[in-house]
Amino acid sequence: MAGAIASRMSFSSLKRKQPKTFTVRVGTMDAEMEFSCEVKWKGKDLFDLVCRTLGLRETWFFGLQYTIKDTVAWLKMDKKVLDHDVPTEEPVTFHFLAKFYPENAEEELVQEITQHLFFLQVKKQILDEKIYCPPEASVLLASYAVQAKYGDYDPNVHKRGFLAQEELLPKRVINLYQMTPEMWEERITAWYAEHRGRARDEAEMEYLKIAQDLEMYGVNYFAIRNKKGTELLLGVDALGLHIYDPDNRLTPKISFPWNEIRNISYSDKEFTIKPLDKKIDVFKFNSSKLRVNKLILQLCIGNHDLFMRRRKADSLEVQQMKAQAREEKARKQMERQRLAREKQMREEAERTRDELERRLMQLKEEATMANEALMRSEETADLLAEKAQITEEEAKLLAQKAAEAEQEMQRIKATAIRTEEEKRLMEQKVLEAEMLALKMAEESERRAKEADQLKQDLQEARESERRAKQKLLEITSKSSYTQSMNSSTTALPTDLPSFNLISESLSFDFKDTDMKRLSMEIEKEKVEYMEKSKHLQEQLNELKTEIEALKLKERETALDILHNENASRGNSKHNTIKKLTLQSTKSRVAFFEEL
Repeated sequence: MAGAIASRMSFSSLKRKQPKTFTVRVGTMDAEMEFSCEVKWKGKDLFDLVCRTLGLRETWFFGLQYTIKDTVAWLKMDKKVLDHDVPTEEPVTFHFLAKFYPENAEEELVQEITQHLFFLQVKKQILDEKIYCPPEASVLLASYAVQAKYGDYDPNVHKRGFLAQEELLPKRVINLYQMTPEMWEERITAWYAEHRGRARDEAEMEYLKIAQDLEMYGVNYFAIRNKKGTELLLGVDALGLHIYDPDNRLTPKISFPWNEIRNISYSDKEFTIKPLDKKIDVFKFNSSKLRVNKLILQLCIGNHDLFMRRRKADSLEVQQMKAQAREEKARKQMERQRLAREKQMREEAERTRDELERRLMQLKEEATMANEALMRSEETADLLAEKAQITEEEAKLLAQKAAEAEQEMQRIKATAIRTEEEKRLMEQKVLEAEMLALKMAEESERRAKEADQLKQDLQEARESERRAKQKLLEITSKSSYTQSMNSSTTALPTDLPSFNLISESLSFDFKDTDMKRLSMEIEKEKVEYMEKSKHLQEQLNELKTEIEALKLKERETALDILHNENASRGNSKHNTIKKLTLQSTKSRVAFFEEL
């Protein structure tokens, strides 16, 4: 009985016992994550968990990096996490970073999250000056970074000084020129304004397409010595192995593409490279630490695998990812077109509304002016009527006086004084009376004409008043029509959600015709890109010439001088490697050993 109870207690305690865990903190380029991991987990378990959390499927480019004794190392997939030389204190910290770089970002990076992580990492490497970037290209890359962050340029929103707190250019570039932050912002903004219409993922991809042509892009450098003990630099990247002079990380002295290398191995600090041609002797070099040799081997194996993978048909997984990416791209393009149409209709509606409001204000002003003119006409008519009445009364009074003068003249004539003197005086008075009567008659006639004229003016004033009232009536009717139009126009944007219903009902089942149309659009984009590249190169040259006068020559670094020399000779990253690989592998191996 006691034994049964003991066995049950033992089983219960085992059941309650939880597996031992430890905390891991993983930092990406724009976030930090914490996970609770089991002690038995291998590197692949943690790596897969991070990739699932990010929604990342293109896992072959990435790894979990950590630092041990000032040396960078990568978590091995088949080894337990805690069996690595990682710090014992929790949380154990790793950095999720791109370990391998594509040859062509546009062709190989499928997922938007993959493009975004590469963009952030390459941008940081350029700003930290781990990748050399010439000044004019730095400004162009900065303009794409701004487009990716802020969207389309809007002068009403993105006003002077909006980039003041942004880190967009390497400090080396800023210190090389006598230019204020405002001057740099002005040049970045000028290019930024030209990127209108590019979505975030498109701007980030344009950034990567330019950055991948920089000489130090994607290259891991290691200090080595050849058989003679000459200090050199080994560069490992997506294309192969490159040997550099320690003072020149831009231009390799020798290059060995991956398709020329058969085997790579190391023993202690000695590294052995076996060319594909078995007739050619192996060549060796020494590195500083055994841990560095392990890292070199990891990078060589991974880059070689990806190099060979690119030259084969895509796997089913990659084909599915690319098909999904094409569908997503087409869907986003249709969505952007729909939004652009809605925006255009909204802007047109706003313009129409503004025009109608302006017209309404104009009509209101005309109505006010017409009303004032009507009031003035009414006042003028009243004055003219009053003046006509006064003139008419004056004319009647004058006529009455003229009649009285005529009567007086007749009475004087009838009672003329017989004496000559009286007769002469009488004749003089008669003459004066006649003259006065004549004047009175003329004045009466003039006043009568003036009264007629005033009557005519009064009639015209009343006619003008009638016309003003008619015009006011017309303006009032127009105003009511305009207001009805305005209200209908303002309501237009509320009808726009109907487009949402259409877009939601669309099916993204792409047929052959859709894919052909999409292929034609891609080809068209390629042609447009070539034209833009030519235009872009001209702009870069213009900017370089423009700011050359502001350069402080004494602040040029060794890499600036080397880059300018390469540019003057017309040497670029790809044609330099191409020239180097034209020589036979045997002659390159011999040259390496003689350095």
